[in-house]
Amino acid sequence: MEESLATLLAAAFGTAGSVTPPIVQSSLFTFPDYGAFAARMAGQGSAPIYTRVTNPTVAAFEDLMARAEGGEAAVAFASGMGAISGALLAFLRPGDRVACVEHVYPDAYRLFERLLRPFGIDITYHPPAAFAEDPDLLQGVRLAYLESPNSVKFQTTDLARTAAHARRHGCLTVIDNSWATPVFQLPLARGVDIVLHSASKYISGHSDTVAGIVVGSTDHIAQIRSLTLALLGAKLAPFEAFLLTRGLRTLPARMRQHDAAAALFADRLARTPEVRALHLPVPGPETGLSGRAGLLSVELAEGVDIERFCNALDLFRIGVSWGGFESLVMPAKAVLAQSPEHNAMHRFGVSPQLVRLSLGLEEPEDLWRDFAQALRKAM
Repeated sequence: MEESLATLLAAAFGTAGSVTPPIVQSSLFTFPDYGAFAARMAGQGSAPIYTRVTNPTVAAFEDLMARAEGGEAAVAFASGMGAISGALLAFLRPGDRVACVEHVYPDAYRLFERLLRPFGIDITYHPPAAFAEDPDLLQGVRLAYLESPNSVKFQTTDLARTAAHARRHGCLTVIDNSWATPVFQLPLARGVDIVLHSASKYISGHSDTVAGIVVGSTDHIAQIRSLTLALLGAKLAPFEAFLLTRGLRTLPARMRQHDAAAALFADRLARTPEVRALHLPVPGPETGLSGRAGLLSVELAEGVDIERFCNALDLFRIGVSWGGFESLVMPAKAVLAQSPEHNAMHRFGVSPQLVRLSLGLEEPEDLWRDFAQALRKAM
């Protein structure tokens, strides 16, 4: 996939020989005469009308993401949560059931509990392995919401088996593929219906853009575009689409670097006595991943002072999000200090000794030295 993706991203865009799509910073688009306008109003053609629904720069990014994921079409949003809510609300109605993976992204969990459940949608949470191992888990379920690997614990799901079970029960499958990206995983090829990303993460790669993207069949994307994108208005801006196209062009090279850093850390963390558990999936047939992203978590021994550890770090910074050049830590202990209500870490039982690491693009050996010296000072 990486070679074909790199080739795809090298294609020329725009006009007059430009190699990047131009930024079409316009809110609306006019027509040369009444006939052309009337035809477009009647649904003939796909000329842009208003940037809340379509824009040429955004369309260029959407086309790239659809081709990268192996989908027929894509629709972009102003945030990852815009993509998640836009995808779900296009297909769910009161009385529907959703089966969601445990340790789901915390704000997706809040969307389920604070918005969807009060509107009459039932949500149940299941271990990642259960989706594939239980053939009848999705019976009577309208939509299965997946992350593979999931958040915090980075557990994987057998996507092909899950998709087969879902098709037999008429259940729509949606997966957040932000961790693996199309470089390391292609869920649509395994039968999943809809793939989405927080494009703020690895797709952007520069921590300067907030965006989301949904990829799937022409029919599914048309329903999302005409209903939730158009009516909820969480559209992506042309300048952000331009930045995302820039980020996509370096995605294969960046993911190789993240993979190398993760491999180094996995090897050394496994031999570190103060590390009680390491959460990082191993590439291969069992996980369905062809590489490792730079996002993992460790559970440190009880004798490690988490606050002292974080404060002793030099190259790693403390913060949420991930996927950019900079390396980050997010200590679960601080997140658990939030109100337990609608807090996914409380719901699924996360240890206060867990620390999530986002390995950036700094030299891996430098990152390891920083981690090791902070660990020594925290004992």
